[in-house]
Amino acid sequence: MRVTGAEQLAVVGAGLGAGILTSTVGVASLLSFPVLIALGIPPVVANASNTLGLLPGALSGTFGYRRELREIPRAQTITVVLLCALGAIGGAVLLLALPSRVFATAAPWLILFTCLIVGVQPLISRRLRARSNHPSSDHPRRLHRSLSPATTVFTTLTGVYGGYFGAGAGVMMMAVLAVGLDLDLRVVNGLKTIALFAANLVAGIIFVFIADLNLTAAGLLAAGSLVGGYAGAHLGRRLPAPLLRALIVLAGIIAAFLMLR
Repeated sequence: MRVTGAEQLAVVGAGLGAGILTSTVGVASLLSFPVLIALGIPPVVANASNTLGLLPGALSGTFGYRRELREIPRAQTITVVLLCALGAIGGAVLLLALPSRVFATAAPWLILFTCLIVGVQPLISRRLRARSNHPSSDHPRRLHRSLSPATTVFTTLTGVYGGYFGAGAGVMMMAVLAVGLDLDLRVVNGLKTIALFAANLVAGIIFVFIADLNLTAAGLLAAGSLVGGYAGAHLGRRLPAPLLRALIVLAGIIAAFLMLR
């Protein structure tokens, strides 16, 4: 596929924005995936190339959260990372094993589902903060410092979703970990970032050996996401979150309906 200079800049810009989103609200693919589709790349190829291209952003975002990650017991971090990576193997296998038309049909609805998750994220965050900061004095809440069976299952399932599609997996992982573990939300954000990096790394390795890829698009995304991931870890909290969230939801809805046409 021949890509013009303007299209190359658009993909790099999408990678930059997606990298920032990787380290903040966790809906990176909601920005980058529709850009690849708009260039005429088939959905499954676009999804696999997108996963590979966003790896540098997740890596640099993880590096940006290194101080937060030091506050988590290493065994806990390793457990979450392994669960997410194992789930991603299943998601990547599903993407490649099922007919491409299944993903092409499901992708718009997955995007709309992600928009719903992003839209209700403030409500989730408020309830999580209230739960953390105002425990009942009559019934003090026991602190969760290890993964419960339910948290283990949902962490793995989020990894499966991340390996299959990915958009919104960060928001889902934030909710799962924040509910299941008594950690500050900024620490949860760091744990989410490294967990999804592991998921994307595993899926990306599988895609390199098995899937059809558009390496030009993946390389351009990688260049942008490397910078965006690190910047997002430091600057993402200063972005006007309500406006950013509204634009993400609007862009996702438009992309989903364009794909449904």
